[in-house]
Amino acid sequence: MSTYLADKAENLTVEGHSARFTFRRMGPQGGVPLVLLNRFRGTVDWWDPEFLDHLAADHDVIVFDNVGVGYTDGEPRDSLEGFAEGAIEFIEALALAQVDLLGWSLGGIVAQRVALRRPELVRKLVVAGSGPAGWVPGAPPFSEKVLGIMAKPDADLEDMLYLFYPETDAARAAGKEHFEHVSTRLAAGGPAVSEAAAQGMLAAAGELLAAPFDQVRAELEAIKHPVLYANGLHDVMIPAHASYVAVQHLDNATLVLYTGAGHAFLFQYAKAFTTQVADFLAT
Repeated sequence: MSTYLADKAENLTVEGHSARFTFRRMGPQGGVPLVLLNRFRGTVDWWDPEFLDHLAADHDVIVFDNVGVGYTDGEPRDSLEGFAEGAIEFIEALALAQVDLLGWSLGGIVAQRVALRRPELVRKLVVAGSGPAGWVPGAPPFSEKVLGIMAKPDADLEDMLYLFYPETDAARAAGKEHFEHVSTRLAAGGPAVSEAAAQGMLAAAGELLAAPFDQVRAELEAIKHPVLYANGLHDVMIPAHASYVAVQHLDNATLVLYTGAGHAFLFQYAKAFTTQVADFLAT
């Protein structure tokens, strides 16, 4: 098994007004830090260490658990506003003047809301395997299978492979490699997402599905930051169509789609995507 520097990053804590946040920091410090926002039912232990090592090769990278999630204490949030408030609280607790944000899945939606609420706090946005804060016209609805897995507190490997990777031999092999990568952290027995926190995430997702597209479009048009949108073409969680619609209403956006990949394209194509991110942040 490969050894990754990210697996050696220590758990650090910082006090906010509503929680003691747990975070990890990797890479050379200086410049604008890149703060990562977790997926649905994700904690800091679920970031692929190979992906983090690529990102942190020349960036100050910070991963953290939001209020009431994983290693961070406090009352779990149950709305998009609550998750955005938690992220802002964390960034301010670290006394960071400005950050770049990379959000995966639910984290991508939270990142966009942070940029709307506190535009001066954010320099650039990377929205990965995600979409705008609501369902978009023409996007297929969640399948019953996807909804069933999302609601399960004990999703197994086959469930996760289905959500994150297309059902091809190559993609499934990449998926199993990803789960091997995260096994070092997971084997240490860190806290999982509690059922209360997961239900809060589900409530936030339900709120998003009910948002009218006029509201969604207005929020996208209000984001003036440079945005890199990226997705896998075969994402069963948040379809690539949502990314395509989103960039049509953003002021300064780039769209990248990866073939043969789904929700976890960022790990399947870790080197290619992190190179894309580095180029985007450098310009």
